[in-house]
Order: sequence, then C-alpha cells, then structure tokens
Amino acid sequence: MSRLVTALLAGCFAAASAQAGALVDLSAEASRLAANDMVRASVFSEVSGNNPAELARRVNADIAEALKLIRAKAGVTVKSGNQSTYPVYGPAQKIDGWRMRSELLIESKDLGAVSELLGKLQQMRLAVGTVNQLPSPETRRQVEDETTREAIRAFQSRAAVVGEQLGKTWRIKQLNIQQGGGMPVPMMRASRGVMLAADAAPAPLEAGESLLTTNISGQIELAD
Repeated sequence: MSRLVTALLAGCFAAASAQAGALVDLSAEASRLAANDMVRASVFSEVSGNNPAELARRVNADIAEALKLIRAKAGVTVKSGNQSTYPVYGPAQKIDGWRMRSELLIESKDLGAVSELLGKLQQMRLAVGTVNQLPSPETRRQVEDETTREAIRAFQSRAAVVGEQLGKTWRIKQLNIQQGGGMPVPMMRASRGVMLAADAAPAPLEAGESLLTTNISGQIELAD
C-alpha cells in the first residue's frame, strides 16, 4: 500500500511540474507630481559661555517665549527637537567654555502662518535651522494610490506584450510594490547671524511640488 501511495504522489508531483510554465521577471513604474502643501521648520536657541547653569537659563527662557508665540498661532503644531550641551576647547585643548542648544520643530499646512512665525522668532533671538516643504500625508497617500494604479496597469501591459509575442497565456506569480520619491528638499539653511539680518521679515516660501514614484517588480508565469 505504501508503495502505491508513493507512486501516486510522485506522479502528481511530475504532473504539476510539467504544467508549470516559464517564469519571466518584469518591472514597471509610474510617477506623478504632488503639491508641497505642508511645511516643516526647525528653530533653535544657541548660546555660549562659561557658566552652564546660566546658559541653561537663557536657552530655556528663549524656548519658553518661542513656545508661547507658536502655540498661539492656529493651525501650527510644535514639538521639542534636539537638545545638546558640549564643551568648547581652547588652544591648549582645555575646556574654555560651554555651548548649549535647544531646538523646536514646527509643522503646518499654512505656509503664510509659518512664514510670519519665522520672522517673529528671529526677532526673539532664535535662529532658523531648516525649512522643508513637502506633500502632506493626505496628499501623498492620494498621489501614491494614483501612481500604484498606473504602475499596475503598466506591469499588466508589459506582461500582455510578452505573452502575445510568445503565443502564451500568462498569470502574475509574484508582485512587489515600492513607494519612493518626494523627499523634503531643504529650502532654507542659514546661520544665526544671517537669519537675524532679516529683521523679522516674513520668510519667503514657495510651495512647489515633489515627484512621487511607485515601482513594481514581479514575475509572471507563462503557459500554453
């Protein structure tokens, strides 16, 4: 009985192998522009001196004042960023003082509000670190859905061409989808001295667009 079962299993395996067709690797992609309808900015207070306690007091006071201003602005969110204290060495490689820095991260869909805030924050002795403009999560999701549909159609079209040229039918064996592009591009980066020279004028911000891409790779199986 066991020999019969073994023979039947071997026969089934051989039949399945014979039915399996050739595998063909394919790839396709689709890209679309997405509006940069959100802005992220970082501002920071940085001071140097010989007394770490005094430095902490000054930085904390700057950050507390900045938080009051930012939180009063509707449609703008803020959270703490990086904070650091490190020694400053003199020519003899001995500690000559200390430098302290504390950062705030701002995010909003209202470019005008952020532009106005950056001008006022500079007047309050804070410096602007970076300003990035990028698609909001909702905009990114909508555009990625569109590029996914287009990329899948492109993949199917290529599979159909292969099948037609070889005179075979096909089916998708494996499919991988990857989203990419749209990385925030730094629009502004300047030292404290340069930014303070703006005298609290609103920072010029242009929304622009980001290119989002969906890449699809996979395999199709050909059959007669």
